[in-house]
Formats: sequence, structure tokens, C-alpha cells
Amino acid sequence: MKLDAILIEDEADSREILRKYLQDYCPDVRVMGEAASVDEGLRLLSRKQPDLLFLDVEMPFGNAFDLLERLPERNFETVFVTAYKHYAMEALNQHAAYYLMKPIVIDELIRAVAYVKGIREKEARMETGALRSRAARAEGKITLPELEGFKVVKVGDILYCQADDNYTRVFLPDRKFLVSKPLKYLEEALDGFPFARIHKSYLVNVNEVVRYKKGKGGTVVLSNGKELSVSASRKRELLSYFE
Repeated sequence: MKLDAILIEDEADSREILRKYLQDYCPDVRVMGEAASVDEGLRLLSRKQPDLLFLDVEMPFGNAFDLLERLPERNFETVFVTAYKHYAMEALNQHAAYYLMKPIVIDELIRAVAYVKGIREKEARMETGALRSRAARAEGKITLPELEGFKVVKVGDILYCQADDNYTRVFLPDRKFLVSKPLKYLEEALDGFPFARIHKSYLVNVNEVVRYKKGKGGTVVLSNGKELSVSASRKRELLSYFE
């Protein structure tokens, strides 16, 4: 799989080095554009649709986090490139795929590209339904508390659970009901079963996922046709269930 990349870095020498390393050691990456500032980068990203963005953190008149916050959608993976370790936590919060320190180590660059390539390949196969779930079927039953008692349901019948303040709505193929516990309670109760927390509001039965649509986090389509958002920070957890 080929990856289209954009480089946003204010130092021309650094861009040249990264471009040369990619050309020499990452033949699956094609650099489709470069920018030297946040504003230039935003204009470039409005015209191009990369798979991968190499993004310097500190730039004139703004930084990498300013740029990402100004993007309405983010359909690419981001590799931060910086000389400063203290940005690592913020990069994690921005759901970076990788964090490269300057001067760039070639082996780390190769690993970063391979990691992003793996994510994009899974996304592409998942979009067409070609991925298979690695999760075993959900066997057994579970008791779920209601306002006036509890309900016993087959775990495999649960399609997804949706947070509703301090309650949770549980959706089965033919009905739904309200559980008098927060979504975190369901997440813990279903630990060990093939359920993935894909969003702060959703817990899904992985075996009921029939399609994935790319995006900042993307969306999943379940067997009943319901489409649910996937947060960027939860995407990797979801993809880990598939091969």
C-alpha cells in the first residue's frame, strides 16, 4: 500500500532531510506537498487528502496543535516531529500515530511509516468488509440492573450500549431498555467479552460490526444498519479486534 504524505515544517533544511529519508528508506511514501507554516499547511490540506502528515510542533505564528484544532475533519494519521520531549503528552492527546524526535533516527522513521501503513491497510480492508473479527462469539448471559429489578440477557444479543447521563441504553436486535448504571459499569461488566469502547458514548459488540468508514475517528455500521461515531483516541482499540 502506498501512502501519500504532506510535510509541514518551517525549516527548509529539516524538510529536505525528511524528504530525502523518506525517498531513500520509505519507498511506499509519496510526498504530495510541503508547507512552512500553519496557514500554508491549512491551505495545502484543504486541497490535498493525504494518508499521513508529518507535522513540526513549533512554527512561526502558531504551532501544530493550533493547526489540528482548526481542521474540521482529519482523515489522515499524524506523525509529530520535534526537538522537544515535553510535547509528547499533548501529541498523545491529539491522537498522534507516532512521535519522532529531532534529529530523526532512520529506524524510528521506518517504524513510524510501517505503523501508519498498518492502520491504513486495516481501515481500507474494514471499509470493504474484508477484515475478519478475531473475537470469539459472546457466549453466556448477564444480569443488568433496572429501576425496578434486573433483566437477564444473552451477551451475544447485545448490539451496542449508549451512555445516557448516569444511565445506559442497551440495544438488542428487537428491543432496547434502560439500565440504571453508567456506561462504565457496562464496560466493566462486559470485560472479557468482544465489546469495544469506540467513543465516550458507545460500547459495541465487535461481532456486529459490518462496515467501517474512514474519518478523524471514523464510523462503524452495525448489523442492524445503525451507524455510530468512533473517536480518534478509540480507533486503534477497535482495529485491534480485526485481522
